[in-house]
Amino acid sequence: MTSSPDVIVIGAGVLGLCSAAELAGRGHAVTVVDPGGVNASSIAAGMLAPALESLLDDLPPDRATLLKRARDLWPAFAEAHGLALHREGAEWRGPDAAAAVARLQALGFEARATRAGLTTADDWRIEPATALASLMRTAGVTPVRGRVARLTGDARRWRVEADDGRTWFAPTVVLATGAAAAISGLPDRIAALVDSIEPIRGQLTQISVDPPRRVVRAPGLYAAPTAGGAVIGATMEPGRRDLEPDPEEARARTEAGLALLGQPGEAGQTRVGIRGAVPDGLPLAGPSGEPGLHLALAPRRNGWLLGPLIAAIVADGVEGRQPPPDAAALDPLRFSSPAAG
Repeated sequence: MTSSPDVIVIGAGVLGLCSAAELAGRGHAVTVVDPGGVNASSIAAGMLAPALESLLDDLPPDRATLLKRARDLWPAFAEAHGLALHREGAEWRGPDAAAAVARLQALGFEARATRAGLTTADDWRIEPATALASLMRTAGVTPVRGRVARLTGDARRWRVEADDGRTWFAPTVVLATGAAAAISGLPDRIAALVDSIEPIRGQLTQISVDPPRRVVRAPGLYAAPTAGGAVIGATMEPGRRDLEPDPEEARARTEAGLALLGQPGEAGQTRVGIRGAVPDGLPLAGPSGEPGLHLALAPRRNGWLLGPLIAAIVADGVEGRQPPPDAAALDPLRFSSPAAG
């Protein structure tokens, strides 16, 4: 079987589907090759949280501002693609709330103290499973189920081969394969970059409980509202790729989450996803340096937050447009050594 779209996106997580939807919205015919199975973007709470992520990671002002600008792209992106955006804010419960409020305000975020900690209106959320399904249905996006076994190309076109023998051709490929190993056939430099991405195992548990009004976070813990209750998470275990849930960890985190919410509840399914990260904690997004090959990889834990920004960077790169100012911080070539001489 052969097919020749304008763009082939390999991977159906948030970065791949946001990029596909953005490209389709600009008039490109896009095929998304979805490997199926566990998708780390669906094993997420869907938090768009520039404020509390900046607080938790003690980010410098320039990084916090980047996250906030990424968040600000969400209203237009959500409207364009029929996604429900929840803007009820988030709550932080932890020690030294006054210092946390001061820190957030110094970074330009809205924050106010409460008896238990603080609230901020600057953190929003999305429903991951619903959003992924909606993005996959974007006009101009053709999803196909398959696992890519080999990817080869030159300045004219790329050949994408599935493990069942199907083949697709396109002048442009967007590699959005998460923390997976490099696909056979990639240029050595790109394969080495992909294989340098560190896997990070995350586990969260669905609980049956009265949904909280907003996301509630504490050190090492969060409870996010979802259909039928809340999700409790999340662990971050660098270097692990195993997908078997840890029942003891789930039990302990569920108990802590219910205590955080201050109400009883019943634990449901525990799920595990594998995200990817590079040393500076920002994604690899944009042209790879190989003609027609673009990357949308390794968002650490901010994939949903950064989705529309990465989509714009990828689409601008595909079209040869001037990239947005934040593209330099996400440039896949930023780790390359300067050429000798």
